[in-house]
Amino acid sequence: MAAINREDVAHLARLAHIEMSAQELDRMAGELAVIVESVKSVSEAAGDDVPATSHPIPLTNVFREDVVGHTFTAEQSLSGAPDAAENRFKVPAILDEA
Repeated sequence: MAAINREDVAHLARLAHIEMSAQELDRMAGELAVIVESVKSVSEAAGDDVPATSHPIPLTNVFREDVVGHTFTAEQSLSGAPDAAENRFKVPAILDEA
């Protein structure tokens, strides 16, 4: 197991301003040790001969032409709006700004 003990967890808890009971410190020390060991084993599995990948299978991005389709005029867009001003939707203010 990794060398993470109760005192290490207590120190980290103090730095993070987290209050932990004695039981939580003991449990967290065990959990953090398992996490560190897991990361260590994964790091050992990937050698220099293994290329870094983000996906197990190759991905291909499919692009399409950017073609402008049907667009609405400002008048059409605002026709159903409850309130509009200067070709824009008018909404109630949420901040106290002039």
